[in-house]
Amino acid sequence: MDEAGGFGDPWEGVDAGGVAEAARRQGERSVPGVGDMAAYLDAQVADASHREVIGPLLDGGGASGVVVRRGVVIASWGDPARVEMAYSATKSVLALVAGVAHDDGLLELDEPVRARVGLPQFDGVHGRAVTWRHLLDQTSQWEGELWGKPTSVDAQSTREGTESAGGPPGEGWAYNDVRVNLTALALTVLFRRALPEVLRERVMAPIGASASWSWHGYADAFVDLDGSRVPVVSGGAHWGGGLWINALDLARLGQLCLRGGRWGHTQVVSARWIEQMWTPCRVKPNYGLSWWLNDHRTVWPTAPATGRCARGNGGGHLLWVDPARDLVISSRWGAQVESLLAEVSRAVEPAPVSASA
Repeated sequence: MDEAGGFGDPWEGVDAGGVAEAARRQGERSVPGVGDMAAYLDAQVADASHREVIGPLLDGGGASGVVVRRGVVIASWGDPARVEMAYSATKSVLALVAGVAHDDGLLELDEPVRARVGLPQFDGVHGRAVTWRHLLDQTSQWEGELWGKPTSVDAQSTREGTESAGGPPGEGWAYNDVRVNLTALALTVLFRRALPEVLRERVMAPIGASASWSWHGYADAFVDLDGSRVPVVSGGAHWGGGLWINALDLARLGQLCLRGGRWGHTQVVSARWIEQMWTPCRVKPNYGLSWWLNDHRTVWPTAPATGRCARGNGGGHLLWVDPARDLVISSRWGAQVESLLAEVSRAVEPAPVSASA
């Protein structure tokens, strides 16, 4: 990382040997089968129907990642510069893009989406009640079809969710990629431009990210805006696509969030938005605005409760941010990632809590 601003000695309170050993072990714990992404994804998706992949795929290169302390890379494994599919870690980046819209005055979290976005998905009694918060914390309970994929076929929605069929927005939670893709569509219409352009100009360029990342949608995912056919990205890789990014650039995004949306002397995303992203959802306390919260150690039981994360493919892709330790961990295609979190966290002392805290 090349963020300006002295944050202190990155090795202070760090067991260097412990961090190095944790990184070494993680480099040996690669998720199997990712060299053939089509076969891997087919084995992962449990949908009963509509299983066909409609977005691009990128074969994986094995475990890679970095540990960043006080803005400095103190350990790495594999090839951190290799671009990989981020899977559902993409959802957390989508939330950052929503933060740009919020800071620009384009959206308010508890305002109905239809107040500023004219899409048929937000017509009807249910659709009119859906707010941006409902979309971002996955409590919209919206039912419908987008890009040929109905909400009902996403097996993870019923496996992980607490939703009720026909229930009102905000009263049930479900992890549903069709609804996340609806969020991406709504934001595209709100900005009147493709989301990768927004991410590049407003976030990735200010934080000094490389030019190697890309963000993909499905083959038929387009919307007509002001006479132009604009592509719409996906919020994950459930049916292909999503964010493709290397471990170093992903870690930069984590460092941005760790610093309250600030990079050097530039406030890239407001601190208020970062706080909102990390505020627990009322009906899903370990989830914020598309970020996982380990406050009660229900996400990663052996990792610190101070951690927040973007995760995809069950943790095979992970961006871990721990403000208490001034720590960011970016892990790609690593198995048993909870062991990595626990081992590194044991080797890095948290900052002492002040008496007035």
